[in-house]
Amino acid sequence: MTSISEPVVIAKHSKWVQLLLGLICMAAISSPQYVWTLLTKPMIAKLGVGLAELQVTFSLLIILQTFFSPFQGRLVERFGPRLLISIGTLMAGFSWVIAARVDSLASLYLVYGCLGGLGTGIVYIGVVGLVMKWFPQQRGFAAGTVAAGYGMGAIFTTFPISISLNSYGLEQTMTVFGLIFAAVGLLASQNLRLPETSMMTPVSRKSAPVAGQRQFKSGEMLRQPLFWLMFMMMTMMSTSGLMVTSQMAIFAEDFGISKAVVFGMAALPLALTIDRFTNGLTRPLFGFISDRYGRENTMFIAFALEGVAMTLWLACREDPLLFVLLSGVVFFGWGEIFSLFPSTLTDTFGSENASANYGWLYISQGIGSIFGGPLAALMYQHTHNWHLVFGCAITFDFITAGLALWVLKPWRARFMRAQQKPEYHPHSKSDLA
Repeated sequence: MTSISEPVVIAKHSKWVQLLLGLICMAAISSPQYVWTLLTKPMIAKLGVGLAELQVTFSLLIILQTFFSPFQGRLVERFGPRLLISIGTLMAGFSWVIAARVDSLASLYLVYGCLGGLGTGIVYIGVVGLVMKWFPQQRGFAAGTVAAGYGMGAIFTTFPISISLNSYGLEQTMTVFGLIFAAVGLLASQNLRLPETSMMTPVSRKSAPVAGQRQFKSGEMLRQPLFWLMFMMMTMMSTSGLMVTSQMAIFAEDFGISKAVVFGMAALPLALTIDRFTNGLTRPLFGFISDRYGRENTMFIAFALEGVAMTLWLACREDPLLFVLLSGVVFFGWGEIFSLFPSTLTDTFGSENASANYGWLYISQGIGSIFGGPLAALMYQHTHNWHLVFGCAITFDFITAGLALWVLKPWRARFMRAQQKPEYHPHSKSDLA
């Protein structure tokens, strides 16, 4: 009896260890994106450049992280998660170490933007793809948990980095923390490994496909119109969230909130702190819910929630307390896209090429960052108010919620049934119905 049950115990123990290690790797690469705002003033002083020119660095980080993700995911699938994620964590960490010593804007673009963006992209795509293979029946929860590590990891570094910058300066701070990030990520990645093939196939349940599912390669997946529906939906949700969240400090000032006090604290920093927490919490929570009640049903609830919260946020824009509380609800309704979409994609097109396939879907986040940032700023610049920006974001939320329930859900159900037919072929007309 013991010999039969022992492998099951080991397997269960291993998948939770893999989830924890993936979470640590994600937390180790979160600071380059989420702590960047603390580095802008000392960087401007050191390099003698303007804010607009410096912010190109951050744009490069996001663009390289997202637009190269299909290539990065393919490398992870080919060479394995341990090697590629180890390299990615080193690239992300040493981008800080080298950036501490640059003396020109071009060098900063190359090191912090390009090297850091490629490194974080490899880790992000590799870890998400890996944990979805280890958790075939809990893909939403697993993807959401490691995505939360990326979204919330900087909570543990923000204040120490801020204190270090004030006490020791830019160069020493970036060098020390860059080495810490690289060391933590490298150590955690050494025990990452793929599960046995038998563990990657889920049994039939509400959100997971039945055994015998076809494993799509990226080229095959890209020929499926169903993929492009998911891509469009994630692009709309990314744009919606980033339209508002990336401009939050600016419209908070226009609404008269930036100098307000709530619960004895400044309203804007308090809102940003709450937002970071809810943005991380929503990823495993909604992923967990979607594992049990269906991906599309959960999408409808989450996306509609964000649309309602944004509507109320705009309507109550002059009330500091409601501004703070509703900002948390907005982030709570947005961050779950990083658990719902990768799990839905893997349920639909298989787990064998999960990293490479999700790399293609993750490009939508890069497109959203372009539309959500510069486009929203241009809209505000021409209208001199935030109603059009909020209106577009709210419209995207409700459209995507409707698409999830009334288009994606029935289409994906037909697609999955077609795969179970013996005569199924990836280019047959049945999967386009």
